[in-house]
This record gives sequence, C-alpha cells and structure tokens, in this order.
Amino acid sequence: MNDMDYTRRFSVNLNKDEEIKAILSSVYNSLREKGYNPINQIVGYILSEDPTYITNHNSARTLIRQLDRDELLQVLLKSYLHET
Repeated sequence: MNDMDYTRRFSVNLNKDEEIKAILSSVYNSLREKGYNPINQIVGYILSEDPTYITNHNSARTLIRQLDRDELLQVLLKSYLHET
C-alpha cells in the first residue's frame, strides 16, 4: 500500500492551543516589560477587541491580533479548569 492511499490523522486543536499559549505568553511578557499590568491589559483587549490595549513592543499587538477571540477564551477557560 502506498503512503498516499490512506488518510493520516492529527489534532489541529492541540497544535492551535499551544500556538495560542505561546502568543499569549509573549504578549504577557511584552506588556510586563513595558510596565503595564498584563492581566488588566489582556482582559481589556478580550472584552473590547480593541488592539490599543496591547503594546506594539516586540510586535505583541500584531501577535495577539492573529488570534480568534473565541479560541483565546476557550484556551484560557480550559487552562483555568485544567482540562485538555
């Protein structure tokens, strides 16, 4: 049987969750480096989707805008509730 004759499975969600966590960590660190309260700023961004809550330092604003707000909230909630 040829490798092209079957369908491979992989989990996009696990990869996506890890990508979201990495972006969120980077944004958090950038906000902290600039002297902001990262939690307050990220919450402000999530509630309003206004990117001005996030600093441009280290391209944090560009990074966070790559994320879908619903997916971001899902990852945060799963992490808080310790679910996979």
